[in-house]
Amino acid sequence: MNFSYRTKWTVTLVACAFTGIVAAAAGSFSMGYQSLMQDLNCTQFQATIAFSLWSIGFGTVPLITSSFTEEFGRLNIYIISSFGFMLTEIMIALSPNIQTVIIGRFLGGAFGSTGATLVGGSVADVWKPHERGQPMAFFALVAAAGTGLGPLISGVIEANPRLGWRWIQWVHVMFTGAYFISVVLLMKETRATIILTRLARKKRKETGDDRYQAKAEIEKQNLGTLIKISCTRPIYLLLTEPIVQSFSLWIAFTWGVVFALIESISPEFQAVYGFDVQNTGFIFGTLVLGSFIGYSANIYQEKLYQKHYPRKRQEARLYLPCLAAIFIPIGIFIYAWTARPEVHWIVPAIGLTIFMSGGFVIYMVVFLYLADCYGTYASSAIACQSLCRNLAAAAFPLFTTQMFSRLTHRWGLTLFGCIGVALVPIPWVLFFYGSRIRARSKVSRRILEEEELQDNMEK
Repeated sequence: MNFSYRTKWTVTLVACAFTGIVAAAAGSFSMGYQSLMQDLNCTQFQATIAFSLWSIGFGTVPLITSSFTEEFGRLNIYIISSFGFMLTEIMIALSPNIQTVIIGRFLGGAFGSTGATLVGGSVADVWKPHERGQPMAFFALVAAAGTGLGPLISGVIEANPRLGWRWIQWVHVMFTGAYFISVVLLMKETRATIILTRLARKKRKETGDDRYQAKAEIEKQNLGTLIKISCTRPIYLLLTEPIVQSFSLWIAFTWGVVFALIESISPEFQAVYGFDVQNTGFIFGTLVLGSFIGYSANIYQEKLYQKHYPRKRQEARLYLPCLAAIFIPIGIFIYAWTARPEVHWIVPAIGLTIFMSGGFVIYMVVFLYLADCYGTYASSAIACQSLCRNLAAAAFPLFTTQMFSRLTHRWGLTLFGCIGVALVPIPWVLFFYGSRIRARSKVSRRILEEEELQDNMEK
């Protein structure tokens, strides 16, 4: 908290850079399907499995590794994760068969997740609560825009017959290598318990007085206990907390559709408009544009939050998400029903942009609203939605190819749009009744009591 403003933003930018690299790698793989299948003599379904297993590793491994920051600190995890991530990209680039690619993709999601999931904690370490809106919005922007930017760039690489899918991975190796160097040179340890423990050890060594102890040393739990808590508490919240359940369902559906679209955009625009792989890659720019629109909208949401927080409390986060919930199905319906030869390609691209604008707002508010509502349990609540989100991202591409082939893209996407309509009430119900719902929850009630006690002490 006492870092200079410049150092705080340096930490934030370096942390978010890993998020962008990982997000780009997650989506870019699908653009190399054609050359991958020719080179390794595999089927598209096998390639899709490799694409999906990334999200399995990304969603499940942090339940175990998130506890490691208590033992080793954030900086060491960033260093290990980025180096390990670079090795998995090298492994994929040199793969002699699809089985090695599948294993590499899972490991890539695992190493990528342990770095990306630390960003929220790093932001919380250096910024005070009322200062976190902009840094967290930037983190969400990098994550969402990277998902579209990766396929955009890899489409250009895949279109070059001298490059192909392996060079998509080599480009990631180059960026990750440069990032690894920046972490070593620029990143600082930000976890308070680790810093205070090191200070206490230094003081004991200088004075020879063993009475110098950090609070974290006195209350320290063993790593096994921490892993057990980090694995079980998110599941407990998912089973008992209506707010966690509804938001996890909402973001899981939205993120699943994003990854389904990553799979469908190329074949759809190639079949309907005759685009080549490079031009379909440029269509992914709509996901980047939608992210920037959502980021701009979040600036206005922050103003609404500051204005209405005294009256609405945590639900002041939900003004814009109430509109975003409507934009999600609208964007899907536009994309589904306008992708026809007689309709200019810009119209379905506008639908994708509208969808991603709403998706970004949802992605952003999930982190902020759950953090506001669950206080000391925020990391577990966020881990819960992250697990659901990434499992959906893994599952959707596996069944959507068959779904689109049987229902056609138009009716398959219409089904998604109808589900989106069914989920529209989630933010509206929480906007009007969120405080009552939290008052009936054991966890939320305990947090509310702590907040009221703190307010009374401040008065």
